Amino acid sequence: MTRTDSLPFSAVVGQEPAKLALVLTALDRRIGGVLLRGDKGSAKSTLARGLAALLPGDAPFVELPLGATEDRVVGSIDLAAALTAAEKRFDPGLLHAVDGGILYVDEINLLPDHLVDVLLDVAASGVNRVEREGVSHSHPSRFVLIGSMNPEEGDLRPQLLDRFGLAVDVRTPADGAERVAALRRRLRFDADPAEVTAETAGEESELATRLAAARPATVPDAILEAVAGICAAAGAEGLRADLTICRAAAALAGWEGRTETAAADVRRVAAMALTHRARRDPLEPAGHDQQRLQEALDDHLGDRPDGGASDPGTEGGEPASRPHTGGAPSAGADQRRVNPGDGEEWDGPEERVQDPGYGAAPQLSVVDRSRRQAPGGRSAPSEGRRGRTIGDRRPDGPVTAVAVGATVRQAAARRAAAPEGALVEMADVRQAVREQRSANLVVIAVDASGSMGAATRMETAKGVVLSLLRDAYQRRDQVALVAFRGEGGEVLLRPTGSVEVARARLTQLPTGGRTPLAAGLLTALEVAGRAARRSEGYRPFLVVITDGRATAGPDGREPLAAALDAAAQVRRSGVDNMVIDVEGDASTVRLGLARDLAEAMGAIHVPLSELTVSAVDEAVRRAVLH
Repeated sequence: MTRTDSLPFSAVVGQEPAKLALVLTALDRRIGGVLLRGDKGSAKSTLARGLAALLPGDAPFVELPLGATEDRVVGSIDLAAALTAAEKRFDPGLLHAVDGGILYVDEINLLPDHLVDVLLDVAASGVNRVEREGVSHSHPSRFVLIGSMNPEEGDLRPQLLDRFGLAVDVRTPADGAERVAALRRRLRFDADPAEVTAETAGEESELATRLAAARPATVPDAILEAVAGICAAAGAEGLRADLTICRAAAALAGWEGRTETAAADVRRVAAMALTHRARRDPLEPAGHDQQRLQEALDDHLGDRPDGGASDPGTEGGEPASRPHTGGAPSAGADQRRVNPGDGEEWDGPEERVQDPGYGAAPQLSVVDRSRRQAPGGRSAPSEGRRGRTIGDRRPDGPVTAVAVGATVRQAAARRAAAPEGALVEMADVRQAVREQRSANLVVIAVDASGSMGAATRMETAKGVVLSLLRDAYQRRDQVALVAFRGEGGEVLLRPTGSVEVARARLTQLPTGGRTPLAAGLLTALEVAGRAARRSEGYRPFLVVITDGRATAGPDGREPLAAALDAAAQVRRSGVDNMVIDVEGDASTVRLGLARDLAEAMGAIHVPLSELTVSAVDEAVRRAVLH
């Protein structure tokens, strides 16, 4: 029966690269899934649903909710059987229901890492193996994994990104005519889904038939050698990128009715396979990746349209034929453009630390050793609602998360000996112990007043923000930036894990006015506290870049006294913090105000003789990441 609950695949206007990536992955599931990155409301979920309708049979479409537990995903013990018949049976999860279809995960970058790991493992093997809670079971689970995400909300860890075969940026149409066409099509579908579905039925049927019949082409040795050279030049680690390009190019050739893969196929799929895998410095200027890949393609393929050497995948320099069968999603005539892109004690002395020289590693002085807590490992046992279940225990107080399997096993064992007892007694209940990956929220508060060196402080703070975000996605860390000047504090960058967002929002760095140090501290503390409350697992860390001077206070209060009161409030909050002391070099008379502020905050005190991105970045990393 024809579905009318979702816009058909062929009815989606534009988004040709995304359509091509989805079709190729459906043709050869060994490619490893598709990651759709981009704007909200750009038809990502619509394309995923539409692809399911093109698969053979009544292919299921399963959407994984962000709040899904590991039990719900992989399956677990059958509670009813365990409680009523004292039998250990397997209760299938979503990975059983999705066999033969499409598994779609929206905002996959917000899904717990251990669940992403599970999905990618099963997608690659085609088998879901469950060994937990006394249950040993395996079943086929062959599906096309489609993930979508908004890069502004942070990226996936590189290890997880690498597991996705293809990644495509999906953007809202910039062309006015295409945007109008998309709106018109969507509004017509909303008004009469059956009419639009009927109009595209022929094209949908042709696509489905073609997809069922297509087979990947062969890959000549010359293409294998070219792909290996391209991936090495692009900086791809491991062989996944090489395999993905070969498989995607072979699928593309087969999709277009050819029996041998050509260099042109490699060009059309290389960006989708490489842009999320290549080693990349987020501080590099925009366009660097595109240029790097273009050079690699030109160096290793001989199909340049400017009269270059012959195609390594053809004979006599003639391009392979490309029969057009109509209705095929295509990457367009020229796909060479790369798609554009998340209780340690310090050993320092208690007395004042001498300023390090320029370029030297900053030294840390701890003014209150008793309250410092270890940043610790990146994961720790937790009894909250999040994280991977790693065990269970007898509760010694209120149960915050029930270990269902362990509870059922205990109840079943008791009822085996006394069948007339209650299904579950309080003595059967077990508390779940979970492992939750921790992450940091670094809030940088910087003096942007009209005092000397304000512009340098702001540029340094911006550089530190971008530097910290360079690899923050590996730990799901976030960074925020607060500036204080005039009469108050201003949040220039709300907590984010995205370099792109930070770079875009920090183009203008305002300076000038008086120094409202107290307002800056309280604004930064509010940012840290708000994010920590909303996002379980974030450990806030406050970094204040200041010389300790204050020239503006709230409600006419004496500025320095107000600042010290605010510092005491920071200390009482329990938020770990650091003061980067930029009072001046050794030739300047130092008042020690920043040192006093650090003492009031219970902060790490880092005096710098010269403010540089590298010095501040190293100090923060030593305090937060080690």
